[in-house]
Amino acid sequence: MTLHTYKGSCHCGAIHFTFVGPEITSAMRCTCSICERKGALLTNFTVPREKIAIDARDGKLRDYRFGTGVANHHFCDTCGIFTFVETRLNPGEYRFNLGCLEGVDVLTLPIEVFDGDSI
Repeated sequence: MTLHTYKGSCHCGAIHFTFVGPEITSAMRCTCSICERKGALLTNFTVPREKIAIDARDGKLRDYRFGTGVANHHFCDTCGIFTFVETRLNPGEYRFNLGCLEGVDVLTLPIEVFDGDSI
């Protein structure tokens, strides 16, 4: 499997991140209550925290937890863009908002649906 380096950011640039992962050939849409409302398309793979470099201005990277409190949804305190999420099923593993990644055309990707509403 060939790995790629991906760069991403929020809209205002207060948060930048880089990670290594497989080629992005599809998107994932989760049906849990928060993802359904956000409408974000996510990576269909996860990345361990130690493989992610995050550069965020002081206090700009915020998080939101609900329900079990395990999934940790991260967003920018300035522009409000959802950047990535620590998953509930694999704590310490992250999925990324494809709309935040450089060079990824989310409108051309097939979408896989994950039944997050049932977990």
